[in-house]
Amino acid sequence: MITERELDKKFGLEVADRYGGEAIRRCFSCGTCAASCPVGRFDSRFNPRRTIRMVLLGMRDQVLKSDFVWLCAGCHTCSERCPQGVHIPDIMTALKNMATEAGYTHPTLAKQIDLLKDFGRVFEVEEYDNKRRVKMGLPELKLRCEEVKIILDKLGVNS
Repeated sequence: MITERELDKKFGLEVADRYGGEAIRRCFSCGTCAASCPVGRFDSRFNPRRTIRMVLLGMRDQVLKSDFVWLCAGCHTCSERCPQGVHIPDIMTALKNMATEAGYTHPTLAKQIDLLKDFGRVFEVEEYDNKRRVKMGLPELKLRCEEVKIILDKLGVNS
């Protein structure tokens, strides 16, 4: 049980002030994100709706120290379906940055960096994915994001 004293009432505002976190205020907890999340189907710890609610309630430590902010695949399925246009992967990135700044990282971070090096994103897009996207009226995604590799090279991450 969490007491009111343990809540950080400014946490939601801090996330909203971060790049990627701006849209958190538009969420009205409809649950579309949680219902459409492919990660949530396999790991019940990851529930974007719950995470946003915890942020808005001020549960800083519980969010930043948790595994679940690191589980977002960045597939944007939730964003494409959100009636309020909330970009949850961007919010998760803001939370990951805040967690890292606070000294909390997850072992999956190394794997995510490897995926960024290989594909320019944290998941591989295949021709099958683009065929499905086109069928649904969505634009195709590049198979590899070379721009991200260039940035990683400049940062010295690819060495």
